[in-house]
Amino acid sequence: MAKNQHSAIHISEAIQELLKSHHLKPKFDEANVIASWEQIVGKAIAKRTKRINIKNKVLFVELLSPSMKHDLGYHKTQMLEIFKKEFGEGVVTEVVFM
Repeated sequence: MAKNQHSAIHISEAIQELLKSHHLKPKFDEANVIASWEQIVGKAIAKRTKRINIKNKVLFVELLSPSMKHDLGYHKTQMLEIFKKEFGEGVVTEVVFM
């Protein structure tokens, strides 16, 4: 009696493969970054964020407070490291505060 060999993969791997095959992974990653903004920066900063979008791997963050824009500018490198750790290499390569 021959064994039927099926290769099982984890559901997350299957979803990642589906996204890659339909060229949706970059948009999915971008949406994931935007959806996670409050979790990454905290409620105080998220409340003072007017708009967030990503274009060509650059995260544009429009803030309500000019002083917060100035302060966050000092933390760009740390933020990029967090994005790299959480979402992978190359999802966000630069952050621009407006």
